[in-house]
Amino acid sequence: MPISPARQIAYDILLRGETERAYASELLYSRLDADVAARDAALATEIVLGALRWQGLLDFFIERYTGKKTARLDSEVLVALRLGIYQLRFLSRIPARAAVNESAEIVKRTRKKSAVALVNAVLHRAAEEKDHAAEGMIPAGLPLAESLAILFSHPAWLVERWIAQFGEARTRELLAVNNQPPNQACAIADSVRKEEVLREFRMAGVEHSPGKLLRDAIIVRGGNIARTRAFRDGAITIQDEASQLVPLLLHVTRGDSLLDLCAAPGGKTLALARAAGANAMVVASDRHEKRLRQMSERLKKAGAANVKLVALDGATSLPFRRKFDRILVDAPCSGTGTLARNPEIRWRLTPEDLAELHRQQVALLSSALDCLAPRGKLIYSTCSLEAEENDEVVHEVLEKHANFATSPVEIPSDALAPDVPLEDLVGADGFLRTFPPETRTDGFFAAMLRAT
Repeated sequence: MPISPARQIAYDILLRGETERAYASELLYSRLDADVAARDAALATEIVLGALRWQGLLDFFIERYTGKKTARLDSEVLVALRLGIYQLRFLSRIPARAAVNESAEIVKRTRKKSAVALVNAVLHRAAEEKDHAAEGMIPAGLPLAESLAILFSHPAWLVERWIAQFGEARTRELLAVNNQPPNQACAIADSVRKEEVLREFRMAGVEHSPGKLLRDAIIVRGGNIARTRAFRDGAITIQDEASQLVPLLLHVTRGDSLLDLCAAPGGKTLALARAAGANAMVVASDRHEKRLRQMSERLKKAGAANVKLVALDGATSLPFRRKFDRILVDAPCSGTGTLARNPEIRWRLTPEDLAELHRQQVALLSSALDCLAPRGKLIYSTCSLEAEENDEVVHEVLEKHANFATSPVEIPSDALAPDVPLEDLVGADGFLRTFPPETRTDGFFAAMLRAT
């Protein structure tokens, strides 16, 4: 029987993610070209990201129906079962017969014919129970973290630490929002062009609404922004609102010298370069030359000719002779504030990773402080919710750099959308935090450091 293009694409991407640890967003971008119908592209995207978000619960069902640990199943079979059960339980408009039969056909075509009977049996049982609440299937007496980990499809160790940090109620809210498609926000390079951009959106049939956090942000609700001239010429970029907020915290003025230490993919660099002006010294660095090459094309498209790109390891002593007025250290991190957008992170991250990331972040921030001008400002930021990557990095670095201290993060008064309380974003410690269930953005942390 034929397999729909959407299911075949979704299966191929999920299998590569399982066997090669490839990232779904990159695979979707490369597979969903102009030859794929818009309807198939939308369904493939929904299946891939949905199956990744709900992978833990799907595996719970698979182990329930097979009596086997998922580690004992061939990857091709495991992915086909996830594909089928996800459609049965979460996509009501997909006929059960199509979800079952096409999943079995996929397994047959992967030369796993011996597993076809198993897949059929499991998916038929899953179809019979597709309307049964998962809560009623969880064994009684499980610890709270383990029960929530199954119900909300997150690793138990992460749920346990969030309960300790945020409490049960806020953790439940966070787990729930991580399983919902995030807002697709656009950043406007030049706010003067906002009305022009909105006119182009209307002409292209792009459904949109005002930003939830920022006055100049736009949230795309439907349609294809790639069809607009504003997107093609770099006047707008896709960027989460919390990410858009970070460069504003540096309060860049014309002529300021700038260093963006971990710059790729370049959205924040572009905002900083525009604020500093065409004659300012702007240096953007990254460890990976490939990412810098991609970033160069993006900056060129947007007309940011004043940025000098440098490949270097920011965790080592930096080679710059001059000091910079403004420095951004948007550090590589676990990404636990972006799990709705990057669902596979939750299945790859380990507690040991947090310790290694902390070490790298301390080195990055320490190197950057050595390049800060006497009256300069430095923003350290991450898209992580974890204290090891946020507060603890700042405090550890300042213990070794007595001539620096934190200052309260200052959000420009005209940046926030109406009715966004400043006190909800900047705490008593002066650090900025966005919490996904409350801000409907990615989870970000930011701290400002200055010379004393």
